Amino acid sequence: MTITAPESLSAGPAPHPETGAPVKLWLCPNDALPPAVAGVLATHWLDEREHKTAAGFLFERDRRQYLVAHTLVRRALALEAGLAEAELVIWRSSRGRPFLQPRPGGLPRDGDHLDFNLSHAGGYSLLGIVRRQRIGVDVEGLGREAGALESILTAFTPEEQRWVAGAPTGQQRDRRVLRLWTLKEAYSKARGLGLGLPFDEFSFSLADDRGVLAFRPPADDLAGSWRFLELEPVPDVLAAVALPADEHSAPHLELHHGFPWDRAAPHTIALPEPVGPPHD
Repeated sequence: MTITAPESLSAGPAPHPETGAPVKLWLCPNDALPPAVAGVLATHWLDEREHKTAAGFLFERDRRQYLVAHTLVRRALALEAGLAEAELVIWRSSRGRPFLQPRPGGLPRDGDHLDFNLSHAGGYSLLGIVRRQRIGVDVEGLGREAGALESILTAFTPEEQRWVAGAPTGQQRDRRVLRLWTLKEAYSKARGLGLGLPFDEFSFSLADDRGVLAFRPPADDLAGSWRFLELEPVPDVLAAVALPADEHSAPHLELHHGFPWDRAAPHTIALPEPVGPPHD
């Protein structure tokens, strides 16, 4: 099978300077790649560890989600870095967070640092890429069972639990639970801690519709303030993005839909103002 991508690695817009470059966000449904295409790309792009992980899935749907997610990562990173997909070396921290291994002399395209984060659920993969910062992302579908959501709720702070309880039972309450969960996941992943950070050690105050009004970080957070973005990129799919707010903060985010060889223009979204601990 021959696969021709409509955009080569050498094509694309002029490089962005690292400072102020937009955050790139890709939302890719599993059906954006036919299974045979995902399999061929994975054969040529993924490393030994990724192939071993893919082979270990019991159910084909889980294997397919993994292949789509990880070919998405390599394709999008290749476009940003100016390298071929198979050239990218991805390693993991002691807590399991993946990173793009730095290269001597920097990347061919735009400096020496790219951070990325991946989440997948409900048939969608969400990938965030940023320069000169750290990023965390999470995506969740509203179709979770009520019992699972009740279990999630117990991990929140008392203030957050009261806020959730203020909504009528059903989808409105489920939405509040998942809004908090995606934000907490995105923040802990940006920190590189994942579920190693207890979710009752930090809290969010949220607007009833969308948006973070206030953030109380855990005691060990040295970043000070953060930018949090909530999205519903397709109906009933909730997503969150977390970025530390510093001098390298990106001014906006570019949201792409589909697999990264579509030429469709991204949707540009201004990033919210930073939020952080209350001042004494």
